[in-house]
Amino acid sequence: MTDLTTNYLGLSLRSPLVASASPLTGSPDMWQRIEAAGAGAIVLPSLFEEEIENEAFAVSFAAEHGADQFGEALSFLPELPLPEVGPARHLGLVEKAREVLTIPVIASLNGTSPGGWVRYAKHLADAGAHAIELNLYDVVVDPTISSSEVERRYVELVEEVRAEISVPLAVKISPWFTALGNLAVQLQAAGADGLVMFNRLYQPDIDLDSLTVVPKLQLSTSGESRLPLHWIANLRSAVQCSLAASSGVHDGADAMKLLLAGADVVMTTSGLLRHGPEHLMVIERFIREWMVERDYVSVDELRGSVSRENVPDPQVYERSNYYQVLHSWVPDRPR
Repeated sequence: MTDLTTNYLGLSLRSPLVASASPLTGSPDMWQRIEAAGAGAIVLPSLFEEEIENEAFAVSFAAEHGADQFGEALSFLPELPLPEVGPARHLGLVEKAREVLTIPVIASLNGTSPGGWVRYAKHLADAGAHAIELNLYDVVVDPTISSSEVERRYVELVEEVRAEISVPLAVKISPWFTALGNLAVQLQAAGADGLVMFNRLYQPDIDLDSLTVVPKLQLSTSGESRLPLHWIANLRSAVQCSLAASSGVHDGADAMKLLLAGADVVMTTSGLLRHGPEHLMVIERFIREWMVERDYVSVDELRGSVSRENVPDPQVYERSNYYQVLHSWVPDRPR
């Protein structure tokens, strides 16, 4: 029997397949289906700081608006329960997931202020999350902010959060850094137990009829898995922290390639949104069959066997690959 047991962020997972943050992982009705399908862990939807702050402000404004104009009438009115605002809904989701699931529950956080990142990370950890994933989704469009300033801010953020929580800490980053390898080493030194590669940048679209800029969700494709594959293969020997592959994991072949490159776990969102939680079983079956055909006993045995340090020509993960790819195209023969 093939052994899929995996260590991620110091947590023991029964499988390297992780259901990453999505509407599915935010639905309690889906949790047991995700676990039964073979997920090693589940990442709950991100707690967005601006969302809960705006909710709290709106409810507070509505409740207090005009209260000072009819003070004498307030004693005649019953106190009405206010809707659940702030982080309470997200914290309740963590607590409920811990009660229902036996697999690790990872809480995702997307903050906007230094204090908010730390405060909400601590709340999520106190609510029972097995680990915290900092979702660093930050589109820097201000031309006065330098790349070094952005990287310094991220490293300081990880240091501050690490100082306040004791549970494992993962950092989900984007690939758009000039020296990504150096940043990965800095984040690890700052206290990150793992890196999630990568965050997808959701670009807006333009409606040609209304001439308005509109948000547009486009699910990933398998081709997008090559970017995390490239960087995980390069970083496998450069860092000691866990490496999670995210983006473009749609089938067993996608997952298998990322594990061979050196990923500790592979995360999937779009694949489950398209095919449902049970698609995890299809991915797992492919991995097991592939391992049996090649006499692999465990995932640990194969992990990283095609990383940069283990291939005959490491330059395939460097600039020379650019030349090779450009010259690999062969036009179709005319019929």
